[in-house]
Amino acid sequence: MPDVTSNPFVYGEVVPAASFVDRIAELERLVGDLAAGQKVFLISPRRYGKSSLIRRALAAMSRRGAITVDVTVSSFSSYVAFLEGYARAIVAAETRWDRARAWLREAIRSARVEVGADPGPGGGPSASLRVSFPNARTDRDISQLAQEVFALPARLAVTRRRRVVVALDEFQAVAGFNGGSVEHALRAAVQHQREVGYVFAGSEPSLMERMLGPKRPFYKAGPVMRLEKIPADEFAHFIDARFSRSGIKPEEGLGAAIVDLAGNLPYDVQRLAHETWDDVRARGRRRATLDDLHDALKRLLAEQQTIFESVWQRLTLPQRAALRAVVVEDGSGLLSADARERYRMGGPSTVQAALSALLRDDVIAREGDRYRVVDSLLREWVARQTF
Repeated sequence: MPDVTSNPFVYGEVVPAASFVDRIAELERLVGDLAAGQKVFLISPRRYGKSSLIRRALAAMSRRGAITVDVTVSSFSSYVAFLEGYARAIVAAETRWDRARAWLREAIRSARVEVGADPGPGGGPSASLRVSFPNARTDRDISQLAQEVFALPARLAVTRRRRVVVALDEFQAVAGFNGGSVEHALRAAVQHQREVGYVFAGSEPSLMERMLGPKRPFYKAGPVMRLEKIPADEFAHFIDARFSRSGIKPEEGLGAAIVDLAGNLPYDVQRLAHETWDDVRARGRRRATLDDLHDALKRLLAEQQTIFESVWQRLTLPQRAALRAVVVEDGSGLLSADARERYRMGGPSTVQAALSALLRDDVIAREGDRYRVVDSLLREWVARQTF
C-alpha cells in the first residue's frame, strides 16, 4: 500500500538511504578506496549531497565490520576543541566508559586527560562521552597533543583488530586552526596508517584545491573525488517515482520542473519537492500538478522575503549588479563589455572584485567557467525583482 502519511522527501539533514539519489558509482568508488586504506579527498560544492554520500559510505564500511569515526571539523572553534572532539569520536567506539578512559589515558601522555559522561536532560545520564585536555595551552603543548591524537585511529585498529575508517567533513576548516600545522601533523600521522581509511571532505572547492597543491602537506597524499551534479533526467525520474510511491500522482513533467527550478542542487530539489508534497497533501488531494509546484515556490519566496532582502541590503552596489548578472546571464560572459554595460557593473577589475566577494560570502559558487547562485530560492527571488 502507498504511504500517504509521511513526506518522502528529506532536506536540511543527512538524507536517509530511502531518499538517497543515484551516486552509485561515487559510493562504490569511495567504499572501495576506504576499504583499501586510502586517504580520499572528496571535493564538492555545497548542497550537492556530500555529507549524505559520506554517511552512506560509512554505513557500508560498518556492515563490513569496520569501526567508523565521523567528525565535522567546522563545528569546532579552536584547535584544542577539534582535538578533543576528534578523540571523543574515536574513543566512543569503546562501549564501556571505564575502558575508554583507561585506553585514552594510556595513549595520551603529553596532556592531562579527562573523560566523563555528558549529563542528559534534567541531570540524567547521556550516551555521549566528554573528553577534554585542560592543560594543553601553549603551541608546544598542542603540537605534542596533536601527534598523539592523530595516532589514535591506528592504535584503535590494533587494539580492536578491525579496520578503522575516519571521515573528516568540512575539512577545509582546519585552515583556521593554527595555520598549516594541522595539515603537517595530520599528514605525518596518516601516511603511516595503512590499516585506516580516511575521507577528507570539503564544500569549499577553491580552498580544498589549494590544500592539495604542490607546496602543501597533502599534495599527492591520496585519490581525489570531485562530486558532480546528479544527471537531471535521473533526478527527475526519482522525484516522480517518490511522489507516485507515496500515493500522490505527479503531473507529467513535474519532476523535471522541480529539478530545473532548483538548479539541480540536491538540497534544493529535495526542499522544493518536500514543500510541494506537503501542500498537496494538506489540500487532501492525490495529484500534484505544475500549478502546485509554482504555488509552493511562491509561498517559499514569501517566507524567505525578509532574509533575501537582508542579504541584498548587505551587498555593495557592484556586488548587487554582479549578482543580478549571474542570475540573468546564467553565470557566464560576465566580464564582456556588453554584460558590463548592460548591468552597469563597471570595469573588469570591479566585476572581478564583486564576484570574489560574493564567492567569499558563499552567495555564489563557481562551476567551471561559470558562476551560480548557491541558493536557488535566492536566485529566483533576484530574478523576480525589478531594480
